[in-house]
Amino acid sequence: MIVLLIEIPVALLLGLTSVIRGWGSADEQTVAPAMGWVPALWFGGFTLGVLVIAVIFLYTAHPFAGAVQLLLAAVALFFTIAAWHDQYERAHPSRLPTRVGMPHAPSHLITDG
Repeated sequence: MIVLLIEIPVALLLGLTSVIRGWGSADEQTVAPAMGWVPALWFGGFTLGVLVIAVIFLYTAHPFAGAVQLLLAAVALFFTIAAWHDQYERAHPSRLPTRVGMPHAPSHLITDG
């Protein structure tokens, strides 16, 4: 039970550091930033720690505590994937959509009929 109480402040600290890290001024950057692996690695480490505790609980014949840890690990895995996807989208912004037709032709040569 004490292990579950230890995870709560660690999860709050993890969330706080992720929020503070994203407070930089975005309008100063002219190019896409590099892929930031820190949030994904933080969440991944937390997820791994929760899984290790779940295995320990299940091995020591505490099925309810192990099941709770597995549910927490599933939620932590969701946040790990979300953090990775957020960093991936920041590092690889989407391209502007091109016009239908011949995208390399000047616009005065394209007619609607």
